[in-house]
Amino acid sequence: MEAEAAKMIGAGLAAIGMIGSGIGVGNIWSSLIATVGRNPAAKANVELYGWIGFAVTEAIALFALVVALIVLFS
Repeated sequence: MEAEAAKMIGAGLAAIGMIGSGIGVGNIWSSLIATVGRNPAAKANVELYGWIGFAVTEAIALFALVVALIVLFS
């Protein structure tokens, strides 16, 4: 196998982590919307945790992207 082909395969495998991040973000927002829909008075308490969960989940996607780019351009 050529080195360029191996780099492309490695970058593609590293980018799979972004799929999980997209699913996680969807779960976080759907849970937040359902919680606020059931108890609107809890919005102030729950919204902060939703944003923190969103940020942490998106950080995982950024790490996967950086690893894919490092593999691709090294």
